[in-house]
Formats: sequence, C-alpha cells, structure tokens
Amino acid sequence: MSKWMLWMFLSLLTGSPLLSLGLMVVIVLVADRFTWQLLPSPVRLLKRFQRAGHLAGVILTNPHERRARHELADIRVAQKRYAEAVDILKPNLEAGDEDVDTLYLLGVAYLGAGDPQRGELLLDEAEKLDAGYQLGAIHLERGRFRLKRGDVMGAVEALERFNTVRHGSVEGRFLLAQALAKAGRADEAKRARDLAWSDYVVAPRFQRRRERKWAWRARPSRPLMYAAVLAVVLGTAGAVVSRMDLTPRSRGYGGYYEQVPSASGMEEDLGE
Repeated sequence: MSKWMLWMFLSLLTGSPLLSLGLMVVIVLVADRFTWQLLPSPVRLLKRFQRAGHLAGVILTNPHERRARHELADIRVAQKRYAEAVDILKPNLEAGDEDVDTLYLLGVAYLGAGDPQRGELLLDEAEKLDAGYQLGAIHLERGRFRLKRGDVMGAVEALERFNTVRHGSVEGRFLLAQALAKAGRADEAKRARDLAWSDYVVAPRFQRRRERKWAWRARPSRPLMYAAVLAVVLGTAGAVVSRMDLTPRSRGYGGYYEQVPSASGMEEDLGE
C-alpha cells in the first residue's frame, strides 16, 4: 500500500508512470540502506554474482578444484539453488572430504533439494564431528527444514536444542514459535514470540540489523505502524500536489504579465 502511494505521488510530480516506477525503486533501496536494511544489498548481490561466475570458470577449467567447489556450493545454498549446490559439492565428498564444513553444507543442500533422508544423515555425521558447530547451526537448519516439510515435533525438538545452544537468536525464537503454534501449543508459541522481541530489543545494533525481519515477523504491528505512517504522509503530499494549479496562467502570476497577442491580432493592428 505504501509503495503504491509513493508511486502515485511520483507520477503526479513527474507525469511519467515508468519514470516514477524507476524513481520509486531507487528511493526504496536508498531509504532501506540508510534505515532498516531489510532488502539485500545490490552491491553485495552483484559481487556474489561475479564471484560465482569466476568460480564456475575455475571448476570448468579444473573440475578437481575442491576449494572452488565448496565456495560455489556455499553461494548456491545462499541463493536457495540447492539442487545445483548438491551437484557441485557432491564430488568433494566422493573424493574423501569428510570434514564438518563439507558434511554440513552438503546436508543443508540435500534438505533444500527435497532429499531429507540424505540431508539428515549428513547432518548427523557433521554433529558427531562437532556438536556445537557454528553455535548450533546444525539444529537451526534441521528445525527450519523439518518445519517446512511438516515434521512439527521434529522441528520443535531441533529448535529447542538450538535456542539452548545459542542464546538471544531472534530467528530461532520465531521459528520455534511457529513450530509450537502448529503443534497446538499456542501459549508456548506466544511466549516464544515475546522472547524473540525481547531478545531483539536488547541485542547490539549490528545484531538487530541482521535479525530485524524476524523480529518484525514476531511482532507484525511494528512494520504495519511504519507503513500506516508512510501512507498518511504520502497521501497528504499527493493531495497537496493534486490541488496545485500547475498550468500556466494567461496573464502571468498576480497579473504582472499581460497576455501575448496572437499573430493575427498584430496584423490587424498594423493594418489600422
């Protein structure tokens, strides 16, 4: 709603819907960079795209370059292109890379690609090597994908373990609240959402910036309030602009300039 109001306001100013759409995108991206930072950074996305292209070229030249395969698979997982990540990283495991980083990343890729049996098995092996890997990242990914595929009780178990290992995670609290709500434990889900917001409020600034979207999902009244305020401001500004008389007046402003006579009128004057 607020973006529609912004587009209408810019259309009134510029007179061009397409130009207004472009300006709106630029304004939203710039405003997000200097305020909430919810949207992905265009510069970071471009750098990631360029890096992925370079790594793909390296692998094409040397298919046995394991480090490049691991890094490219990590990028593909971040892009949610899980099936590609499996194809890229699987040769590393077959070549003997059984370290926790490879097992964890390939396990997440299998889960995202829709193969939970292999994904869970690889995460089990990663947990045996390092139970506290990345402060409970194994439990978080298990809980996330179990929740997506409808394994509610398994998701609750994994996310409770994650929140025990990593204190103050807004994302973990919110996902646990979702799992508890689907399990029919509404009171516990509400407490988990309240804890998610409390953790967000007291978190350091850099952590709030990283987990803001999860906090706002835990308490959706906050972004709705911002959207309502923005809609009122843009609506007021649009109403003011629409009432302005932007057409040129025949006698100028305030009557200081007389109307310019037409060519036919000048000929008649000369004829007299």
